[in-house]
Amino acid sequence: MIETKQLIGFLDKIHLFNGLKEDELSGIALTLEERHLPADALVFERGAKPDGFYLIFKGKVKITRPSERGEDFLASLVAGDYFGEEALFEDRTRSASVRTLEDSVILFLSRENFNDLLKKYEKLKPNFMVAIKSRKLARATRFKWLGNNEVVYFVARRHKIRMYQVLLAPLFSLILPILLFAWAGLSSAITPVAVGAILTVAIILWAIWVVIDWSNDYYIVTNQRVVWVERVIGIYDSRQEAPLSTLLSVGVETDMIGRALDYGHISVRTFVGNIRFEYVDHPNQAGELIRELWERSKLKGVGAQKEAMKNAIRSKLGLPLVKTPEEPLPPIVPEDKEIQKKGLLRIVLGNLLKLRIEDGGTVIYHKHWIVLLRQISRPLLFFFILLGLMISRVWNLSQDPNNALFERLATGGFRPDTIFVTIPLLMLPLIGWMVWEYIDWNNDIFKVTPDEIMDIDRKPLGTEERRAAQIENILSTEYKRVGLIGYLFNYGTVFISVGGTKLSFQDVLDPAGVQADINRRRMARIAKKNEDSANVERERMAVWLAAYHQNASEFTTSPTPSQRADDDITRLTQAGLQIEVDSGADGEMEDIGDEMGDEMGDESAMDGGAAG
Repeated sequence: MIETKQLIGFLDKIHLFNGLKEDELSGIALTLEERHLPADALVFERGAKPDGFYLIFKGKVKITRPSERGEDFLASLVAGDYFGEEALFEDRTRSASVRTLEDSVILFLSRENFNDLLKKYEKLKPNFMVAIKSRKLARATRFKWLGNNEVVYFVARRHKIRMYQVLLAPLFSLILPILLFAWAGLSSAITPVAVGAILTVAIILWAIWVVIDWSNDYYIVTNQRVVWVERVIGIYDSRQEAPLSTLLSVGVETDMIGRALDYGHISVRTFVGNIRFEYVDHPNQAGELIRELWERSKLKGVGAQKEAMKNAIRSKLGLPLVKTPEEPLPPIVPEDKEIQKKGLLRIVLGNLLKLRIEDGGTVIYHKHWIVLLRQISRPLLFFFILLGLMISRVWNLSQDPNNALFERLATGGFRPDTIFVTIPLLMLPLIGWMVWEYIDWNNDIFKVTPDEIMDIDRKPLGTEERRAAQIENILSTEYKRVGLIGYLFNYGTVFISVGGTKLSFQDVLDPAGVQADINRRRMARIAKKNEDSANVERERMAVWLAAYHQNASEFTTSPTPSQRADDDITRLTQAGLQIEVDSGADGEMEDIGDEMGDEMGDESAMDGGAAG
């Protein structure tokens, strides 16, 4: 049975109940029904009538939807998540099925109590609306760059007021064709009508473009990262992102009009700057949701460290280890899979020119072949001009009976036409120029290894410039595709923030994929480095604690198992051992001490039984 105090603390961390006092949360806690479900238990199925609202206190569930292939996996939810609110708000049947993935504790709020809750605390409705809108938009959009284990908790477009503001320009532009039509009516002229009609069509297309452009920008928060996707059709394409672990603060800004219409700006500050969510609907509620996910990510890291510490002590004492599921690396999936499939010419040239070479854990990128075409454009233009002259000369000689490509000499030999021989000689330096540009293009590479990133620019027969940075020092990445050509051929620049400077991988094919390669290796490197450092510290502490436990009789007469574990920490601290852990370390070490004390007590009891 879960204590009321635990339930209050659990509810207080969930953004849905933001703004409620402790006594109000206590009232809600009393209405919750505690359900213990085994793994693979059905919570509810698609098409069922909504019976209530569900919160996951412990465990994990999966959300699926039946399909022709069997079932489609939609998402997995963990402790602190909730589900079932959409059907209650919209008074419809369940749109998906929910089943447990492991032994779980679910808190159930009946439909009657749910409705009473919203009537009593109307200020909670915006909290639920943010969650419902986000889930609907996430299902409708289905971002291709999401990984299999990544869950979208928040997604939003700019508020519609922003779309209306931008639409004012084409709206006022309609004045011009109206004046032209009026002029045509007064003068009976046809030209103003034609010009006015063309302008009207152009303005309508402009307005449609504005609406589509507004709908293509997204602000997204998943269980692992904060993402800002910005697209301007045919001109600009960018995705800026930062892991949740790099967040420093979340702020909300509103003005007088924003407060009246309930929109504002959310500023997510990271190590290197801000990711700004502009014109977001229900900004205060959205900000609280982001803060909740941020805090959850920090607690998750602290919990992993605590479990690792416990296992280190268990290992030294010969106790069985507790296996914890390994967390997958942050999902890094290139965004433009379909684009990669469609451009046959681009794919052929990409393979021919080897724009991306992967060897083990190292990836080498070359600039896009369009950059090579730009570099060789001038010598190539002169080459084709000379080639055209050469073909023209051959044609003219073939049509002239008095001249020939090869003139027979009186001595019996042949003499080629002077112009025909001169043109290939002029082509040779142009060919050399193009070879030079190709070597220069081929020598300009970007390299990503498991340890570092490098920008290498080597001139043919000249100097080499190399810029490098340790991959764990990367703070954020961003990519941009600019211009119609960049969008159609899917190339752009990836910007990498390292401290106060930036490295840039310019004009690379599939910048989203390059960003993916960098982020994957960055997170793997950081995880490995942190784990190595933590292992050293845990090993040192475990040796001390194990040594003390094995010689506890020398320090005390008959301590209880819990007292013995607590004294471990006290004596080590008094001895001058400096233990550095994350914030909340006292509570964590007390938890470790209590749990290890129980395990040590069990072991002592076994030893005593054996001795008896």
